[in-house]
Parts: sequence; C-alpha cells; structure tokens
Amino acid sequence: MPESAEFRKLTVAPAELFQDNLVHHTEREAYFAGRHRLVALVRLALFGAAAAGLWGLLSAGQTAAALGLGLAAYLVFIGLVGWHNRVGYHREHHRLLAQLNEGEQARLAGQLQGFDPGRRYLDAQHPYAADLDVFGDHSLFQLLNRSTSRLGQDWLAGWLLAPAAPEAARERQQATAELAPAVAWQQEWQARARHYPRQETDPRAFAGWLREPDFFAGRGWLLPLLGLLPLLAVVGVAAPLLGYGTWFLLLLAPSFALNHHVAGVRAAYYAHATTMRDALRAAHDQLAHFEAGNWQSPALRRLHRTLHDTGNTAAARLLNRLTGIAGWFSARQNPAVAGVLNTLLLWDLWGIWQLERWKRRITGGLEPLLEAAAEIDALVSLAAFRAANPGCTEPDLTAPALTVEATQLAHPLLFGGEGVRNDFQTAGLGQTVIVTGSNMAGKSTFLRTVGLNLVLAQAGAVVAANAFRCGPAQVFTAMRTHDNLAESTSSFYAELKRLRLLLDLTSGGELKNKSSTLKMAGGVDSPSAFTTSPATDNPQPATNKQQPVTEIPVFYLLDEILKGTNSEDRHRGARALVFQLRERVASGLISTHDLELAALETDLPGHVCNVSFNSYLNPDGTLRFDYRLTPGVCRSFNASQLMRLMGIVVE
Repeated sequence: MPESAEFRKLTVAPAELFQDNLVHHTEREAYFAGRHRLVALVRLALFGAAAAGLWGLLSAGQTAAALGLGLAAYLVFIGLVGWHNRVGYHREHHRLLAQLNEGEQARLAGQLQGFDPGRRYLDAQHPYAADLDVFGDHSLFQLLNRSTSRLGQDWLAGWLLAPAAPEAARERQQATAELAPAVAWQQEWQARARHYPRQETDPRAFAGWLREPDFFAGRGWLLPLLGLLPLLAVVGVAAPLLGYGTWFLLLLAPSFALNHHVAGVRAAYYAHATTMRDALRAAHDQLAHFEAGNWQSPALRRLHRTLHDTGNTAAARLLNRLTGIAGWFSARQNPAVAGVLNTLLLWDLWGIWQLERWKRRITGGLEPLLEAAAEIDALVSLAAFRAANPGCTEPDLTAPALTVEATQLAHPLLFGGEGVRNDFQTAGLGQTVIVTGSNMAGKSTFLRTVGLNLVLAQAGAVVAANAFRCGPAQVFTAMRTHDNLAESTSSFYAELKRLRLLLDLTSGGELKNKSSTLKMAGGVDSPSAFTTSPATDNPQPATNKQQPVTEIPVFYLLDEILKGTNSEDRHRGARALVFQLRERVASGLISTHDLELAALETDLPGHVCNVSFNSYLNPDGTLRFDYRLTPGVCRSFNASQLMRLMGIVVE
C-alpha cells in the first residue's frame, strides 16, 4: 500500500466520513473557482497592458523594444494559460470528488436509481442474474459498481455472473482488504478518469486495430520523403514571399499528391486515435496513481508486475506517449489548420510513423495494460463497497461444496435497518430446505438473501452477515418466470423450461447457451474482457479460455414452483422434483404454500428439512410480520385476511 496519510485506517462511520469529504471538497472547489476567475482577470489585464505597450512603442518607432515586449508578454501569457489550466483542473477535480461522496451517501441511503443498472449484461438464460436483481433497477451492480471504464465494468459483471474458484475469490478478498481503508486513494482513482468525457469508450476495437500490419511496413521509401517533402514545401511557400517567383509553389505538388494517395489511411488513423484518446488518458492517469504504490496483497503485486513487464518503460509512461500521439491527430479537427500542417509538414504521416514506432516499444500489445487497469477498476468497486459497509463480513470460502453457514444473514439491497437478519445453515449433497409461509411473510426475499450473498462471496466481496461460511456452488434460480407472446410460451411452460434446465445442469447435460454453462475458473485470473466482441449489444464476459475449468455443484433457489397448475398437480410435480434432486450433485431451497410438501421431511429423512416464516393477527385485525426464520412448518396463512384489508369481502 502506498505510504501516505491518505491510507490511515477508517476511524469514523462511513456516513460521517463521506459527509466530511463532501464538505471539504465543496470548499476546495469554491476556493479554486475563485482562483480560476482571478487568473482569468490577470490574463485579460496582461493582454490589455501588452497591447497598449506595443501600440505606444510602435507609435514611437521603437520596433526593437516592441518586439522584445511582445515576446516577453507572449511567454508570460503562455505561463498564465498553463496556470489557468492547472487551477481549472483542481477545481474540476474537487467537484468530481464531491460528486463521488454524494454518490456514496446515496448508496448508503439505498438511492440507487442514479447509477448504471448494467442491463447490457442481462441474459434470460443465465442461471440467476435476473431473479436475484444482479442487474437492473435497484440491483447489486448499482450498489457495487464504481468502475470508470467499460472494461472495468465488464470485469466486475463477469465476477458477478460466474463463481470464482476459492483461491481466486480469496485473492480478491486480500486485495480489497488492503484497498478498503484507503478511501481517499479509491476516490482519487475514480476522479482521475472522470475528467475525460469519453473515458468509458470500449477499447477492444482499438487494441485489435493496433495489431494490424503497420502502414510503413514494406514502404521504407516513404521515410526519406517525410524529411524531404516538408523541406520542399516550406521552400515553395517562402520563395514567393521573398520575391523569387510563384513557380516555386510547384514544390507543394508532391506533398499534395502523397496526402491524397494515403487519405484513407490517414482518416482511419485519425478516427481510431481520437475515439480512444479520452479512454487512454484516463487509463494513464489511473495507472500512474497505481504504479506509485507499494502493494502487499498478491493480486495487487501481480498487477504491479504486469504493468512493469511491458518492456523497459512503466505502463503509465507508455500510455502517456500513446495519448500524446493520439493528440497529434486532433489537429484534423480544424480543417484549415490540418490542411496547412499536412501540406507543409506531412503532419498525419508523421503521426502514423510515431504510432507505429510506439507499437514496436511495447511487448504483448496494449491489451495487458488495459486488462490490468480494468481489474484494478473492478477491485476498487469491491473495496469501496467494503469500506462503505463495515457491518459486512469477509466470508470463509474453505467449507466443503454446497455448505452454507450464516449468522445474522441480511439482504444486501435492503437499507436503513429495513432487513431482518436470520441465521441459516445447510450442508452436503442432496439437501432440500423447504420454506413455507404465509403471503408477504418473506419467503422470496429470504431466498434472494441467500442467493445474493453467495454471489457476493464467490465474487470475492464481503457479505451482509455477521459470519458466513460457504463452499463452491453454482447458484441457480427459478423465481420470476413470465409468458412470452413472441414464442407462444405461457408462464407455466416457461417455469417448466427453467426446471428442465436445472435438471440438465445437475445431470451433466450440456446447454446450447454457452453463457449458462456451469463452470468455475480454476486459476486466479479473471474473465478476459478481450474475449468478447465490442460490437455486441449484450456482452457476457467470458471465462478465460486458457484457464482450466471444473464442474461445480448447483445450489438451487426455487420460489413457489409449479404455481400455474392445480394443487394436486403442483404437489405431485414438486414432490417428484425433490426426489430427483436428492440424487444429483445439488442442494438448495424451495419455497411453497403446499403444506403437504413439508411431509417430505419424514419421507426423506436427512435430505429434507422444514423452515418457515409466519404472520400474526393483531387485536385490531391487522397483520404483523416478524420475518424471522423459524424451524418447522408454517401454520398461519393470511390470504383471506389480506383480502379483507384490501376491501374485498370474504365470507
């Protein structure tokens, strides 16, 4: 960890820290705003004084003195411009830092609507993402995501979409434990990138384009012309001005011809360079911040080494050079200036040559640098979530497969003390916990509570519990099934398809949709963002194909299964499903109103247990829910009373 006062351990509550930060950065923003206005006035005064001085000296015939004053004023003015820009940067930086702390306060209050919902990652066939609110409105992604780049968001989404091997999740835990106390460092990382409007531009097309053959490859004859033709062009323009005849303008013809001949290449280089400039500048500023650190955890040390394994130059310096070259092409944004520069100096061709020279200095291409920045981006998200939620705990991932042991487990998307905490445990293969309960008592919420915390744990994040221990498991849900008119599919048939999918997965059946195959990455590396196409509208971060993968058991969460049929069919079908699942490499929870299903605890001893949520009738006729998980079967059902409370007459 960098040795800095920024990294002092948190000694105040997150809400108080974020409020203090907000006040501090708002005050600093106001201070620099005042300085910015002052420097602007100084620039204006200098311009006026210099203009008046030049006018006076020229009127007096003191040409030499006027030239000296003009040069001095120009140099001072350039210095003031640089000062003005620096002050403006600090003003904007503190504004961004204040905005980040406002965002942290909003998350603590459960106000997630202003954050990216990540709907692009939703896949109806995914084992659990839609049912558990991993993405979408009021989602886990909105709660966690602080990533500033498209690749960082893809990495974080990939961690949430697939369980990591325990050693990989443990590595992320260690990294976030190191980063979490460094709130100022995390926010500096985020703010540095947000100075650039297009920092989230997807870099995959650009990185792939850099691997294409060089334009100058096989065109060595062009290199001497880069020096010769600009010299001829300058002579062609200067000669008529000095009275040597206009025929010298013919010396511009070779430059015109060459620029026209390579116009398509010049346009392509310009398009790629300018599109990616903001994203490259953001990555440079962030990696310079990271490279200055002295990191201790294995993941952060590995990333630090990666950024220095790109040759003899640190990654931030390489990216700084690349952003400078990308900026070279920005002259084309002014057609008049670009025309002069290209005619006289072959400006674009010089930029192309510099870019291809830069490519030869980096080993392995641009991808490793951007991947490292993306992984740090995702780790910052998990670390910021950890810092903002000191009541969460780091899960123990050393338990046998399909073990879940939780103390005071809570739903991570219930805020402000709304959620009731419950203890829960299950262990071993073929175990089914049947959850009965009255309407609105909390059955579905509890299933999501277990599922979301398993997703967090296996992503390497902290969980909403006082203690949490689990083993490898692929979460699978069947909770929200809908009809599909386009496919002529009823909600009941959609649910049957979902249950068929569960049976296929737990029997080793191979799915057609590769995004739903239940695999776990065997190594510590994470999904490679560069294995997905930037053109897709619904990217699914894929497991790195170079890693070994292993089959993992399934932990299922089934809510009110077979609700679209009559009670007899529902009971018979649910009973048959439980009997099949106890023979599979799977365990899980099933919520139901079917009390007869609870008899399976007797029919399948050691494989089925009953728990319940209950409601209570108050003396005034209203209902009370305590949302407490209770051993045994629910005996209090409230549909009739709920209908009466809604004004529906029930005999």
